Amino acid sequence: MNSVSPTSVQYLNQDELGHSDGRQLFNSRASRQGASYQGLFPGGGAAHSQQSEPDEVDKIKSKLLSTWNNVKYGWTVKTKTNFSKLSPVYLFGHRYNFGQEEDVEGFQKDFASRIWLTYRRDFQQLEGTMWTTDCGWGCMLRSGQMLLAQGLLVHFLSRDWIWPNALFTTRVAETELPVKLLSLPCPNTANLHHDPPIPTDGSRSPWELQAAQHTCSPDELENERYHRKIVSWFADQPQAPFGIHRLVDLGRSSGKKAGDWYGPSVAAHIIRKAVDCCSEAGNLVVYVSQDCTVYKGDVANLANRSEGRSAWDAGVEWKAVIILVPMRLGGETFNPAYVECVKELLKLDFCIGIIGGKPKHSLYFVGFQDDSLLYLDPHYCQPFVDTTKENFSLESFHCNSPRKTAFTKVDPSCTIGFYARHRREFEHLCQELTQVLNTATAKERYPMFSIVEGCSQEYGLEELCARFSQQTVQVQRPSKRGRTKKATMEEFVVL
Repeated sequence: MNSVSPTSVQYLNQDELGHSDGRQLFNSRASRQGASYQGLFPGGGAAHSQQSEPDEVDKIKSKLLSTWNNVKYGWTVKTKTNFSKLSPVYLFGHRYNFGQEEDVEGFQKDFASRIWLTYRRDFQQLEGTMWTTDCGWGCMLRSGQMLLAQGLLVHFLSRDWIWPNALFTTRVAETELPVKLLSLPCPNTANLHHDPPIPTDGSRSPWELQAAQHTCSPDELENERYHRKIVSWFADQPQAPFGIHRLVDLGRSSGKKAGDWYGPSVAAHIIRKAVDCCSEAGNLVVYVSQDCTVYKGDVANLANRSEGRSAWDAGVEWKAVIILVPMRLGGETFNPAYVECVKELLKLDFCIGIIGGKPKHSLYFVGFQDDSLLYLDPHYCQPFVDTTKENFSLESFHCNSPRKTAFTKVDPSCTIGFYARHRREFEHLCQELTQVLNTATAKERYPMFSIVEGCSQEYGLEELCARFSQQTVQVQRPSKRGRTKKATMEEFVVL
């Protein structure tokens, strides 16, 4: 077994940063001119020197590759996803038992309420390139968007929020095909009075959208306004604070450009920069761990809202914080020794998912059942949606076809995310993480990551090396005699 410490190989090398198809789709000779985003992003990206436009060869390459990727990712083969009736399913910390019909319906509504962000085509050209689609190269950015979107849903709407339009067939156990994507039309808002906009720190912009007007309670209308607003933040337009244009622009500081492969560690830092630049994200900050270590003092200083006072003083207010932990769980392949720890982390209510995937194929993991991870897949090319329109369709931003993949098939590079609303939740999160990681350490000899007191500058290199010494984990493979018999179809429910 090739066992590697998560710390020692946290960041991807150049081979792992290659394109998902093993080649670079489009290497534009044009320089990238930084955008200066006004309104939502005061003091946006710095300007870069402008050189010549992409030549005809690059234009032809871009068009050919874009066409190929649009065909490749523009359709999907509907496959059955089998879920056992005998084992629980965990989705963002919630447990569902498919032996009970109400849990099946509850799971479907919960899953379809998550924001699904995929490849898009025909959006405004990315600056300095000929790209009008992210097909074939933007899957890690899309996975990062989905993780951030889940954090924003929890932040503004709570983990228990369910989209009222997430309607499904309740008798799933009797269906033979996967649940089809339902048409979820938004009620017409024409000639109706609008509710007040969501309070923001800045002036009103096109991204401050109103909720669809329909017969429901004031709280439901308020939730729908937040829902639409969050979706619009991920629009494929330059002004969107978390859209593909903005993320590509922020990735330039990490040496990335449109058409490149983005690793989960780079995606984590891009997410942090995007939230830092968005004044409308509310009292929310993003912390990215260093060397697989979460320093409680650094998180406290980042979340502290009271100037001149210690973050640990009684009565000090905190901002909500998203904690991202990039790591690598194995050498060339995923180390099975981490399976149980990953499961325990996904059971936590604080967890907002994992961005990772199969080798060169990014996915957003949201839960698990038995030895399979549950995920949302960004590898589906959909047409551009103009979210500046008041009544834009939400159908393509939600998915009701859950997919699973075995732990053994996933790539070892990943970033796991957690959300804490205030200081008490952060302290509770640290307690639960410490318990999970310490229990896992007894079996694995070293943790996936660590929670430590103080700030990063208080620890020297020698101490870190001592704490994260590499050791080999021996994992026994089950013998042929130890294999369990294959389950019958009566034990499964098909979604």
